[in-house]
Amino acid sequence: MVQYLMDSRRVQKVLWRQLFVLDSMMSLLEGLESAQQLMAQPCTPQPEGGARSRWKALKVECRQQDEETERLLQTLQEEVQQIHVRRNKLTQLVQQLHHKKQQNEHLDEHLQKAQNALRLYNRQLIQLRLELEGVHSQLISWQQLRDELQMSISALQDVMQLKLLSFTPSELCVELRPRSFSDVLSNELEPLELLVTWSHNSHFRLQVKEGPAGLVEDCLSGRWSELSAALLEVMQRYVGQAELLSEIQTLRSSFAVDWRPAQRLLVYLKSASLVCHLEVEEGYPSSGRVQLLSVRRDGQPLETSGLKPHKTDVRLTDWLVFLCSSPLI
Repeated sequence: MVQYLMDSRRVQKVLWRQLFVLDSMMSLLEGLESAQQLMAQPCTPQPEGGARSRWKALKVECRQQDEETERLLQTLQEEVQQIHVRRNKLTQLVQQLHHKKQQNEHLDEHLQKAQNALRLYNRQLIQLRLELEGVHSQLISWQQLRDELQMSISALQDVMQLKLLSFTPSELCVELRPRSFSDVLSNELEPLELLVTWSHNSHFRLQVKEGPAGLVEDCLSGRWSELSAALLEVMQRYVGQAELLSEIQTLRSSFAVDWRPAQRLLVYLKSASLVCHLEVEEGYPSSGRVQLLSVRRDGQPLETSGLKPHKTDVRLTDWLVFLCSSPLI
């Protein structure tokens, strides 16, 4: 830009000189009446040093104008630089504003997401509070159930030796052993383990987990108000059949027997093909009797009229010993 202006200045200086010469010639021609007068008129001598002084004056004036032009150009260049600086600052400000606008948009988006999450958490909190109320109600029911079970256990402890094996919010396991039998029979008799489970609809299920076979054919169930009666029923069966079940338990160590409590039938497998069926009456051994119902070989019944031990009071053990050693079958 500066070089261009300097070249333009040189061209202007040449043009000014030419215009000065042209102006002098025009002034001279205006004072003449004809061309012959121009030819006849002698050349007026220039004052000594006039042209040179004029040239120096013009040179000084031109230099001053050059300096002024350079000063103006320098000032203009500084102003242009300031404009560029201001333009850069303005561009940076625009970029910052645009960046802040994007940040605000992101913040608005995050704020909206946070508000949505807060509403979701509030709904979940309400749901959890409702579930907590339900759990609290169940806890109260379980506490009432625990109190009822403790009362039932206290009642059973009056007549039974009882041991609490496990207790969870959904089931209870206890071990029972009667006190009314002798120490020898109590040691021979397998302990009775009862498993009580309950549901949220105030119903229970009672079953024998481990103990003498045939005490309860199927599990007992009912409402909570009937639990004490069910426990008492199982206890009475256990006490009433304890001696019979103890004898059957002892026989299992020597004979292949299967006790069917529903029919009160004892099945004795003497061999792979010979099966004996013995019926045990209610009240055995104090009042009930044991009698031989049938003997089958390969599924065919055999004559049993002469098969009977030579005793008046025949117990179940006597029958099995007799059948095992009898040569008639």
